[in-house]
Amino acid sequence: MFVVVVYDTLAERNPRILKTCRRYLHWVQRSVFQGELSAAQHRSFTEEVKQVIDLSYDSVLIYRTQTPHLVQTESIGQEFMDGGPVL
Repeated sequence: MFVVVVYDTLAERNPRILKTCRRYLHWVQRSVFQGELSAAQHRSFTEEVKQVIDLSYDSVLIYRTQTPHLVQTESIGQEFMDGGPVL
């Protein structure tokens, strides 16, 4: 499956969530990641995220689709990519 992950965490937890996301996905914008995950990778990723964030304060959104070709993305301004695929 193709996922887009967006997070909003307390600044002190940002490095940990950033590191977790980078292990699984491509960094496309400051708190936005995207990439292909298998069902097993998705389960592992979500479990790791739950261990890193404060569930009572932080927020992580995971958008899932079967293929990146079903997602329409419009970019305005400077693009921030780490070499991953562009939607």
